Amino acid sequence: MLGLASAMFLVILDATMVNLAGSTIRQGLALTAAELTVVVDSYLVTFAGLLLLGGRLADVLGARKVFLTGMAVYLAASAFCALATTGGLLIAGRIGQGIGAAVLMPAALSLVLGLYSSPAERTRAMGIWGAVAGAGSLVGVFLGGTLTELLGWQAVFVTPVPFGAVGAIVVWRAVPPVPGRPGRFDALGAVTITVGISGLALGMVSASDAGWTAPGTIAGLVAGLVSLVAFVFVERRSSRPLVPLGVFRRKPVVTANVVMVLIGGTLTSLFFFLPQYQQDVLGMSPLATGMAQLPLAVMIIVGSVLAPILAKRIGLGRALPTALVVLLAGFLWLAGDPTTSGFSVSLLGAFLLIGTGLGLGAVNATAMAVRDSADGESGLLSGLVNAAQQLGGAVGLAALAGIAIGAAGTHGDISFTTAFLGEAVLVVIALAVSLFSTRR
Repeated sequence: MLGLASAMFLVILDATMVNLAGSTIRQGLALTAAELTVVVDSYLVTFAGLLLLGGRLADVLGARKVFLTGMAVYLAASAFCALATTGGLLIAGRIGQGIGAAVLMPAALSLVLGLYSSPAERTRAMGIWGAVAGAGSLVGVFLGGTLTELLGWQAVFVTPVPFGAVGAIVVWRAVPPVPGRPGRFDALGAVTITVGISGLALGMVSASDAGWTAPGTIAGLVAGLVSLVAFVFVERRSSRPLVPLGVFRRKPVVTANVVMVLIGGTLTSLFFFLPQYQQDVLGMSPLATGMAQLPLAVMIIVGSVLAPILAKRIGLGRALPTALVVLLAGFLWLAGDPTTSGFSVSLLGAFLLIGTGLGLGAVNATAMAVRDSADGESGLLSGLVNAAQQLGGAVGLAALAGIAIGAAGTHGDISFTTAFLGEAVLVVIALAVSLFSTRR
């Protein structure tokens, strides 16, 4: 279990460190705020767009083989990012990381689900999975700030390589091969969903510089929407669809994935904006920024561990809204926090609530999405819920970045209050969805 969870640990570790190094990367490569958003979003778009195909690959080719292949691609791309000397090369490396992560993540979760068959066991396994993710965040905020300050931003891309290599060796030696199931791959579906997400994300990022009525913005948004509509038609007509649309007749699957889209948007944008807010507004160093985020990361672990206990006591249908209420309180506190420099007790309070809410919410949403998966569906449903989170992260970050950069009124600046309030709005929508789903 822990060897498989290394995939989640690795991805969260790397993402956390990259976000902490964001201001340093921006200065080192002379990037604008919008260009830094593209560096982050290029990874998220690729990850989200190919996750569903990654889940299908795990089912057809065998999850263990796909996991090891995805890990190799991810680690090679990480090394490439460390050598990048321009924004364009870094974006290319991030795309490679997205491809590797999209392959290894659903394969890892599929292998975990194969080890635990009952809903109760899977809920507990998701608690461990979420705790490992929190540990990745915890180690990431410590190492990200430290390595960036001492060795430069390139170190944050080198560090995941040994972690991933150890995880791959453990899985290769401890997890038996899993036979694949005969089938074909829906390449057209993968292309249309990836183009759709890319178009939406790039259109929204373009809006921060050119405006929402600019030709480039409109073209990106239209291309994205058209491609997403085409994806639905492709899936309806395909004999081997990437996403059998029948799964959306299941109310828990729909609710969990919609909530995960919104949680993904809040999580990704939070860890994009927060380090820049701490360094550019509160005047904290990269090391101090990482240290200040340790309580947040710890509470994500605590929330992940408590999530199965809460679900057992009150049921998933009530546990999920409870988590979102805690998360909403944290974001509202953060948006209204009066701190003007350094770290404060008030900022700590917001971090504790946000971390707890994220840990509880992500684990319970994931458990709701996959707990009733039938034989042969684990790769599909795990890929779907992971894709939902990454889709929300890619589009949510692009949208909030466009709004927050535009609200600043000055080229290259960000209105962080607008960004934090936007994240609170996403949580409100998620809460409404979760409450509506519990009604008969």
